[in-house]
Amino acid sequence: MTIFLAADHAGFELKEFIKKELESKGHKIVDKGAYMLEPEDDYPLYMKAAALEVQKNPESRGIIFGGSGQGEAIAANRFRGVRATVYYGGNKEIIVLSREHNDANILSLGARFLSISEAQEAVFLWLETKFSGDERHKRRIGELDES
Repeated sequence: MTIFLAADHAGFELKEFIKKELESKGHKIVDKGAYMLEPEDDYPLYMKAAALEVQKNPESRGIIFGGSGQGEAIAANRFRGVRATVYYGGNKEIIVLSREHNDANILSLGARFLSISEAQEAVFLWLETKFSGDERHKRRIGELDES
């Protein structure tokens, strides 16, 4: 599976760490930027790049990084077929449910709220969790793409 990564300045360092971790586990990683730390950059450009790739490659996933992860997920969710979920700490059951019930294909991480180990744990839990495939969940996802 290909995993597309994107980050703004607030998520840049965490993206670089997670990228190395994913590559060390044999995942194919495509980095959509930022490619260097630029304190004044804007997240929408990078999130759009990652979301468009996930949209074009339905078997892929994306992991995006920002300060809170909120704006980044909002940007990604503007694209049909993209289902970005936010995680910035707390109960990890939300990560599992985002995959099992919503078939989330982008994980948006709030770098200012997560330690490196929390982010790493969230990423691998999210990647390992499968979509349940239940009819009701398929139906609901289909309804999202109709609008």
